[in-house]
Amino acid sequence: MLEHTHREDRTEVTFVLPAETPPGPVSVVGDFNAWTPGAHELRPRPDGTRAVTVALPAKASHSFRYLAAGDYWFNDEAADGHHDGNSRLTT
Repeated sequence: MLEHTHREDRTEVTFVLPAETPPGPVSVVGDFNAWTPGAHELRPRPDGTRAVTVALPAKASHSFRYLAAGDYWFNDEAADGHHDGNSRLTT
């Protein structure tokens, strides 16, 4: 799931997953962090989910995927779209 908070000069996107699905550490990687694993690792929230918030330029489009333990890559079904095997989001 993606949560968007629009600010004057940027959009804060919160990437949200269930607490244990998939198990182990998960990070979001994409063109906004040079596809660097671990740069944006999801952390537990009080509501039983885990999430990370990334500030992105407003009015832009980005590709991303999730990377879980064991080199397990997967997409976000709630993304704005999918292209070339990646999830897409528009800020």
